[in-house]
Amino acid sequence: MRFYSRRSIKPNDLNAGGTLFGGTLLAWIDEEAAIYARCVLNTKQIVTKYISEIDFVSSAKQGDIIEIGIATESLGRSSITLQCVVRNLFTLQKIIQIDKIVFVHIDENGKPRPHGVAEVPEQFK
Repeated sequence: MRFYSRRSIKPNDLNAGGTLFGGTLLAWIDEEAAIYARCVLNTKQIVTKYISEIDFVSSAKQGDIIEIGIATESLGRSSITLQCVVRNLFTLQKIIQIDKIVFVHIDENGKPRPHGVAEVPEQFK
């Protein structure tokens, strides 16, 4: 798994308990995973179809730096399935793990269409 982006946890990212708000983290993950999927499939025409069970393992606090790791699990005819791990950059402690995030390549009417990618490009392996 490669870690493509980093985020610094700021006061606006915190929940009432003073730790990273889960909804903010999920938005970051969805955006990062979508960018990755668009790059692998070489298209802008994708939508998030499914996100599996989300396992919050630990939390992050203000001032922590986290990194988001994405890897391809599989390529379907019109879909790509990814895995995601978010961890603390310095301690490497896992914060969250998502086993499956599925994106679907769509046509101009929002219907699934084949993406034509047979394998993950080398720079994303």
